[in-house]
Amino acid sequence: MSESFEFREVTHFTAGAVGEPGARVFYIQAGDASRYVSIKLEKQQVAALATYLETVLEDLPAPTETETAAVPLIEPALPEWVVGQIAVGVDEEESAVVLVIEELVDFDPDEDEDDFLGDVSTGASLRVHLSVNQATQFIATSEELMTKGRPPCRLCGQPDSPGGHACPRLN
Repeated sequence: MSESFEFREVTHFTAGAVGEPGARVFYIQAGDASRYVSIKLEKQQVAALATYLETVLEDLPAPTETETAAVPLIEPALPEWVVGQIAVGVDEEESAVVLVIEELVDFDPDEDEDDFLGDVSTGASLRVHLSVNQATQFIATSEELMTKGRPPCRLCGQPDSPGGHACPRLN
């Protein structure tokens, strides 16, 4: 089983990608003054989290800082594990956003017949307590990250490549 992490005094929280557009690997990094961790996820998960955080922040006090410069990944970004599910909560007393990110756990119902409805082992988790400013900065970082991908095909909207792609509109 992978290691779980919790960061209450967050000093670093960001999303980033390593590699060329079309072959990038996406990460979320979280850390405090003593350590940080990287976890691997899909581009769509980064975009969905940023979009959802925008709606969550509507119900919280406005950020006190207006600085929303992108936060870079700390290199090397070596993933602890792969993201499965992401849950978002709000600590209203602290005006904070709480993320609970769970590890993707492989489960084969043919191999684990007895555990199908019962005692399935759970994976690791990452719990991060973010200020409104940190959540706002994550949104800005994620939006910038999404713009650095491949441009969309003008016919179908799917990502285009320099060598072209199999456009369904040309069939």
